[in-house]
Amino acid sequence: MLPNQQKKIRILVVDDSAVARTFLVKGLATYPNIEVVGYAINALDAKTKILRLHPDVMTLDVEMPGTNGIDFLRQLLPEHPLPVILVSSLNLRVFDALAAGAVDFVRKPDGVESRESFLRSLSQKIVVASCAKVSPCRIHAAAHQAAASTSAPTAAAPAAPVAPPTALGHSSGMNLDQTIIGLGASTGGTEATLEVLKRLPADIPGMVIVQHMPPGFTGMYAQRLNKICAMEVREAKNGDEIHRGLVLVAPADLQARVVRMGSRYTLACQPGEKVSGHRPSVDALFTSMASQVRCHMVGIIMTGMGRDGASGLLEMRKAGAYTIGQDKDSCVVYGMPCVAHEIGAVAIQASCENIAAVLMQHLKTGK
Repeated sequence: MLPNQQKKIRILVVDDSAVARTFLVKGLATYPNIEVVGYAINALDAKTKILRLHPDVMTLDVEMPGTNGIDFLRQLLPEHPLPVILVSSLNLRVFDALAAGAVDFVRKPDGVESRESFLRSLSQKIVVASCAKVSPCRIHAAAHQAAASTSAPTAAAPAAPVAPPTALGHSSGMNLDQTIIGLGASTGGTEATLEVLKRLPADIPGMVIVQHMPPGFTGMYAQRLNKICAMEVREAKNGDEIHRGLVLVAPADLQARVVRMGSRYTLACQPGEKVSGHRPSVDALFTSMASQVRCHMVGIIMTGMGRDGASGLLEMRKAGAYTIGQDKDSCVVYGMPCVAHEIGAVAIQASCENIAAVLMQHLKTGK
């Protein structure tokens, strides 16, 4: 899964701030598996350096004078599909940049997080990005959608329109009011999860999402999904009840676990140790579902590096859950769903675009 560690990952740093550039260049140079091959001060400079230096990964500031990071990605990536890590303040526009083809993002240190912690997180994401698959087809579609969009530049770009999802109603053989869906994703997951949710109806069974994301961004991500998708989506609070028509996004830096209270189910969002290297952890969510849920349940594991969620999904399947894994071709990083598939945790694999259809078929027929 990981690149050959004998070969250094070649990085281009793009930031209009001299202070930020110096910090990134010097900080990343301390990591033995990373080689900073150059820096750029704006989009035009970056394009020239990319053609000359051929970096493996680029770090990019979202807000730059002239051509901003989002417009730059829309212009660059269809021709030069390069893994890009965004370096961003707490800003909704980071999701526009992810939609434009960036692989992942880190939050700029703001005093709460130390510079050492920031650099460690960025270096880890660079390693993941170096083996990520940047899809020219998806980027072309995003660029075309952006060109056709008339939304204000400060608003999150809307998703490409899809046919209105057909309501599930009560025609299914299973009790959809007593069904819970868990979904876990990491690198590449913000857009992949959106691709699934925007194809689902407003009356979908209660769902909980764990998406690895820095603090501050999960609330904005939930708001973005809520504006685009048919069902209600919100960032979870401790004690929220899981019910039909509601999707809860686990808050960053807290563990999210399903708790049974008679015939009702709530979500506990509490501090705790990292599980499988993450907080929130997909494994923590899935394991809690396997042990707590007594009604029907579905587990979905999507793109991401590592194995978070694989063991928990296996526990869910052993407990009777229907389990879906994203397939290799549609993953930005085929790590988490690959491990889950290899250990027998996945009942069926599907592309990012087809997971919703597979889920709907199961909810309607039980198959």
